Amino acid sequence: MRNIRDTKLLFELSQPGRRAMQLPACDVPAQPPEQLLPENSLASTPPPLPELSEPQVIRHFINLSQRNMSVDTHFYPLGSCTMKYNPKRNERAAAMPTFADLHPYQPAETLQGMLHVLYEMQTYLQEISGLDACCLQPAAGAHGELTALWVAAAYFRDIDEKRNRVLVPDSAHGTNPASASMAGFKAVTVKTTPDGTVDQEDFHRKLDERVAVLMITNPNTVGIFEPQIQEMITAVHGAGGLVYLDGANMNAILGITRPGDWGGEGVDMQHFNPHKTFSGPHGGGGPGAGPICVVEKLAPYLPSPVVVRDQEAGEAARYYLDFERPQSIGRVRTFFGNVGVLLRAYCYIRTHGPEGLRQVSENAVLNANYLLSRVKHFLPVPQGHRCMHEFVASAQTLKHDKEVTAMDVAKRLLDYGFHAPTVYFPLSVKEAIMVEPTETESKETLDAFAETLFRITEEDPDLLHDAPHTTPVSRPDEVQAARQPVLCHLAD
Repeated sequence: MRNIRDTKLLFELSQPGRRAMQLPACDVPAQPPEQLLPENSLASTPPPLPELSEPQVIRHFINLSQRNMSVDTHFYPLGSCTMKYNPKRNERAAAMPTFADLHPYQPAETLQGMLHVLYEMQTYLQEISGLDACCLQPAAGAHGELTALWVAAAYFRDIDEKRNRVLVPDSAHGTNPASASMAGFKAVTVKTTPDGTVDQEDFHRKLDERVAVLMITNPNTVGIFEPQIQEMITAVHGAGGLVYLDGANMNAILGITRPGDWGGEGVDMQHFNPHKTFSGPHGGGGPGAGPICVVEKLAPYLPSPVVVRDQEAGEAARYYLDFERPQSIGRVRTFFGNVGVLLRAYCYIRTHGPEGLRQVSENAVLNANYLLSRVKHFLPVPQGHRCMHEFVASAQTLKHDKEVTAMDVAKRLLDYGFHAPTVYFPLSVKEAIMVEPTETESKETLDAFAETLFRITEEDPDLLHDAPHTTPVSRPDEVQAARQPVLCHLAD
């Protein structure tokens, strides 16, 4: 017998004539579609949309949501992704009608409050990064990477230097070499050492006059602050190149160190992931934001428009969008960027203030090191006994001794009510289990997670091979699901 809470497809629930809303009578003279649209724009039959009542729609999506894990309902230790709890006050502020009901085509004179907020957001990100200029347009972290590399390409064209290479450590996020390629550069991989840091010999061997940019994540992907970062920045600048910081791991260093200050010279460009570092929805395909900050010599090339303050207006400051930027690479997104995400991040920054942001990072690092100390005895951590905001454990010994893989451990965690950590990334660690607890989790949660991990390593391998056992779907064929997804079934 089928459980009433089992979720069918909307198309399976559909019945002709059912409606979830009733439209008011037309208040203008009605005309047939043929008189309003060209014939080639009209479909011969109506689209096969499901017809449902309001309770059916509500119950369908509520039942689906209760099958999901989320940062509001479970511990989400996704290394690299920084899935921390998002304060609801920031959600409420971003949904205020004075923000949410604005239209991007309104005259700037009617958007002064919003432009004021966005201008301050630019200045906050400049202060946090230690860089001179900011653009809020990019729609995601990877988009920020791409935008910064376009800026770099424009800069080198302007000074008539033909540089076509971008150095990327082999532990970097996969978007780094992809962004380099899309921006017209050749990505050159730099090796990392067994301790997880950049191989300095390989780096210097590949650094020459053809290199435009070094893309580096710091703290890096295995949760270590690169000890040679100052020397690397100096070397790249000495070779005439630029340094780009992948800002994915800024949650570890807020208020403690500024990338623009490193080595007395600092990086030249970086992006922020507001959803990782500050506050905002994460996952589900968006929306996102990936603002970038750059040094002064790159500022003219930033996408236009940027939000500017009329300095001559005194206390009666006027804010406007500056389109008069002849060296700009142009728009990379419509309007001002994903403003809703930026508003949430703005609220987070204003709520914490400078000391609060520093405490965020201190607590994130403390939580990660505490959890590392709890699990390293049964899940070895190859790269050291200390970390920044995250660490990468390995199930390699478990696989050798009991034929239990990182995937087995991750799947079994779902049965205990924990979302799985990131597995098999970075590729430099065999059977990688990448954990980031963030600053928002309590000691009790971390203890429970560590104890559950240990319990799983002691369980019967056959039980683990078939996990999870309590979820609606256990282990789908992920390759087939990607290549041949079953999206829905429509009647003929």
